[in-house]
Amino acid sequence: MSNMLLRSRFGVIVAACLIASSLTELSGCATLRGQDALSTEQLLVKAGFQKRNANSPEQARNLASMPPFKIVARGVGPDAAYTYADPVNCHCLYIGGPQQYVEYQRLATERDIAEGELWAENDGMDWGLWGGWLR
Repeated sequence: MSNMLLRSRFGVIVAACLIASSLTELSGCATLRGQDALSTEQLLVKAGFQKRNANSPEQARNLASMPPFKIVARGVGPDAAYTYADPVNCHCLYIGGPQQYVEYQRLATERDIAEGELWAENDGMDWGLWGGWLR
């Protein structure tokens, strides 16, 4: 009887540990997504997008219905509007036109290249251990 009780308790402890580790991983993903959103929002502002806060309950409901943390094209051609909804951090909507979107793409590409170069320079490889790359 006591062996069954110990096994049961052990099972509960293992399940609790698995749940706790899963929650830790999920919260880490949410934190990274939030940090990524902030850098995206900084680029949107720099590109000329207008930030509009959801001040009314109706605006908040509308904001919540939009795809979060994603630039969405609304319309086609020179009259197109580009929106980026952030219902978590600022509870706001960023709005820009074709010019602002092109500038955002340019800035985001520059950022991505810079981050890639930084990663390539600091890849942690100790080339001395392997005799260098070029001989």
